[in-house]
Amino acid sequence: MALHNELGQEGERLATNFLLKKGYEILETNYRHRKAEVDIIARTGDTVVLVEVKTRSTPDFGNPQDFVKPKQIQLLVKALHHYIVSRNLEVEVRFDIIAIIKNKQGTRLEHLEDAFYHF
Repeated sequence: MALHNELGQEGERLATNFLLKKGYEILETNYRHRKAEVDIIARTGDTVVLVEVKTRSTPDFGNPQDFVKPKQIQLLVKALHHYIVSRNLEVEVRFDIIAIIKNKQGTRLEHLEDAFYHF
C-alpha cells in the first residue's frame, strides 16, 4: 500500500478515536454512494455529522482542510442526503472536517465544526 494511503487510514483511525472520546456515536466509516466516499458518519444528540478527514505529513503546501474542494463537497452532500433519506431519519445535519498533520515531530488534530454548508 502506498505511504499516503497508510497515512490517510491512520488519520481516519485518529479521527474516529477522537470523536468517540468526545461522545459521538460512529454510524458508518468509509460510506460509499455513487462517486462519493464519506470518511465518517457520526451522531451527536439529534445531529448526524458527516466528517471529512484530511491528513497530511506537512503543512508546507497548505492546511489539510484547504484540500476539500467544491466538487468533493457536492458529492459528500449528495451522499449524506442519500444516507439520511434511505434510513428515513429526522435529524439535523452538520458537515465537519478533521484536519490532521502527522509526522516525526508529532500529531496535530483540528476539529472544524460546520466546516461547509449544504447549499
